[in-house]
Amino acid sequence: MPKHTTKRMKPLNKPRKQLSPLQKKLMASHKSHHTAKHMKEMRSLMKRGFCFEQAHRQAMRKVGK
Repeated sequence: MPKHTTKRMKPLNKPRKQLSPLQKKLMASHKSHHTAKHMKEMRSLMKRGFCFEQAHRQAMRKVGK
């Protein structure tokens, strides 16, 4: 794959209405290191089916820390 093309991430899980208890726990500890905008973006991505790591990477690229 050429360097100038990007591989689009696909959600690992199915979309859901709310986060699982484990995801909520991870987000609570993650909250102290990141801005509200970053957290909001991550929450929306995780509800769309992205895992924690995927959501974090995309949020960092889109809105930063």
